[in-house]
Amino acid sequence: QVPVLQTNNGPGLTGLMTIAAHLVRQARKEQLLGSSAEEKAVVQQWLEYRVTRVNGGSSKEDTRTILKDLNMHLEDKVYLAGNIFTLADILMYYGLHHIMVDLTVQEKEKYLNVSRWFNHIQHYPGVRQHLPNVVFIKNRLYTNAH
Repeated sequence: QVPVLQTNNGPGLTGLMTIAAHLVRQARKEQLLGSSAEEKAVVQQWLEYRVTRVNGGSSKEDTRTILKDLNMHLEDKVYLAGNIFTLADILMYYGLHHIMVDLTVQEKEKYLNVSRWFNHIQHYPGVRQHLPNVVFIKNRLYTNAH
């Protein structure tokens, strides 16, 4: 199912990324699309990944691959495009929410970088909206064995 945005003036816009980028520009929040040419390309790359892989991935195996990819990518980054919050983070959050809600505590710990990123994004002002908060265990108990 492809989203369509009907505007008052001109033709309707089709496709999640097209509509999202249009709304970002209309809101004068262009920084969400990246600042430098490289950042813009990285944002675009993750937006495409969101549409082609996350929207398309429905099997358990697809989900594991997506979480593994993201976990590796986020190993040394705060956000998908590096150190800046972008549209890629917002749309990936919405694309992954239904997956993250169903993960066990062990799975969340297995994909620790994704969990850290997701928890950070869900608390970013204005992002979560109507979606339920996904709970991540904050306190781990360590026992001293000797």
